[in-house]
Amino acid sequence: MFNPLRDTSRRKMIFLAALALTLVMLNSASAQIMWTDDGADHLWNTVENWGSDDLPTSIDPVSIDYPENTHCVVEDGIDAECETLRVGNGGAVTNLDISGGSLTAAGAYVGVDSVIGHGILNISGGLFSTGSLQVGWAGTGTVNMTGGVIELEDNLKVPGRTGTGTVHLNGGTIYASELQLTSELGLVDITTGVLILEGDDITKVQDFIDDGLLTAYKGQGKFNMDYNATNEGKTTLSATPLLDPVPADGATVAPGTVELSWTMLDPLLPGDPVTVDVYFTDDLQLLLDFTNPAAIQLISNQDVTSVVVQTQSKKRYYWAVDSYVFPGAAPAIGPIFSFDVDNLNPRVDAGADIATWLQDGARTGALDATVIDEEATTVQWSVVSEPNEGMAVIEDGNAEDTSVALSALGEYILELVASDGEYTGSDTVTINVYNNSCEAAKSLPDYIPIVGDLNGDCKVDDLDMALLEENWLKDNSLTDDWYKIE
Repeated sequence: MFNPLRDTSRRKMIFLAALALTLVMLNSASAQIMWTDDGADHLWNTVENWGSDDLPTSIDPVSIDYPENTHCVVEDGIDAECETLRVGNGGAVTNLDISGGSLTAAGAYVGVDSVIGHGILNISGGLFSTGSLQVGWAGTGTVNMTGGVIELEDNLKVPGRTGTGTVHLNGGTIYASELQLTSELGLVDITTGVLILEGDDITKVQDFIDDGLLTAYKGQGKFNMDYNATNEGKTTLSATPLLDPVPADGATVAPGTVELSWTMLDPLLPGDPVTVDVYFTDDLQLLLDFTNPAAIQLISNQDVTSVVVQTQSKKRYYWAVDSYVFPGAAPAIGPIFSFDVDNLNPRVDAGADIATWLQDGARTGALDATVIDEEATTVQWSVVSEPNEGMAVIEDGNAEDTSVALSALGEYILELVASDGEYTGSDTVTINVYNNSCEAAKSLPDYIPIVGDLNGDCKVDDLDMALLEENWLKDNSLTDDWYKIE
């Protein structure tokens, strides 16, 4: 029978139980920690930059929403962590800059809720590890990557839901279980960076390329894609510019005179001439803004494939080639290439590995090394390993070409280090010492025994003839045509 008093009491008990459970859940969950940028710097590990008494931990959701144009910085020496990471969760343009160190999160959203806001993740170094990365969840999200590593346990999703997402992979490496480009509002452009996906995703990735959601050098490049070749069990994707620039995009070259060269694009109509405009500067913003192109223009509408420029050490230079592939029409805007100018490391070649043998208990041989550097260098030979201490004696450890005396069987590893006062380069040579010349010959990977060398002493002589005579006309083939193997 229905009892209204009993039913009311039951409802009250259910309500109280639900309320208690809710309070327990709220008590166990951490409140979202907001970025304020109120500290003396913009560093993640400065407590005053957060709206909390403590730095975020692995159980704390974090939101970087304000102030306008803020930059939250993770650099060398900072090991940051949080639960869910949100960048651009309001109506402002906000940045998270990772140049070194590490940041670990359970999940990450860049460009979250507001359509008028913009979340930007800039990565030039360090390690960013998270579950999934959604770029442009419901707002506008951008990832600018020029170095470092992004490790995703789950997927890279662009856009995350209904927003607009763009990933510029201009350096560094992204590891993800899967790439999801969910609409025409998402774009991934690859230049010098690398994208590595779990399993064989070649067909799916090719569909993204065909749909224009995945581009190489903004459409002026070609993809290099393989499964299980570059990385075992993974799909690896990189890009090469059609212009084939020299110096290569992202390269480092020696200071002074540098020749810029490129490959001409094909004309829209076969047989038509192709000409180019070439721009060169050490100020990237001048190329991006393009408000005074004449100030940085080297070539104007000419049929050339190279130009010489002067450079200074410790600088990064940027250049672009715009191609007129149809006479009378505007040029096809080329991608921006860059290269660094610096004193290069000495290039060291310690010589080919050596196989030899002892003669009268010792062996002395020449070390023929090569060191190439634009600056004056000093060199130093050293013994990395030897069968027993003191078994290798280098005649002159400070000479590029010297000799070494060896007095025991076994493997020796010698190292040559060259320094120009700023940078060093090194290389090793391995020397294997055997009992005799035959053992040394047999150690070579392309060794083929001589036909007739019956005793394996690397020569055919009377000893082999004696073995042949001893066994002449002997026959050990089967005589039973149905031999039972016991």
